[in-house]
Amino acid sequence: MKRAADHNARIANMVFADVYPLYVQKIEKKGRNKKELDQVIQWLTGFTNEKLQRLIDDRVTIDSFFKTANVHPNAHLIKGVICGYRVEDIDNPLTQKARYMDKLVDELAKGRKMEKILRSA
Repeated sequence: MKRAADHNARIANMVFADVYPLYVQKIEKKGRNKKELDQVIQWLTGFTNEKLQRLIDDRVTIDSFFKTANVHPNAHLIKGVICGYRVEDIDNPLTQKARYMDKLVDELAKGRKMEKILRSA
């Protein structure tokens, strides 16, 4: 159980501005672009372009990032495995939100159509 607590704490304390360029790099390698990445993140969080940039500039942690987010009501429709974890089974709410974001970025990088990534009921 300690391992899970350490894992959750490590995710909470990650700086979003350090993760974001890795997302950009991942999706650009696969022919996608930053505008699409921002669209996916904004769908999940409810952030505007300006708010997203401000959070990057302020170097907020993942914990602070999601505390200010309005997570999309259809986020629960995000299913599958990312980083060895089934996202729908993650019991820590913050870690689950972070893995939702990872999963969406992964789907974008894999070439999934935007209308499928941005789930609708």
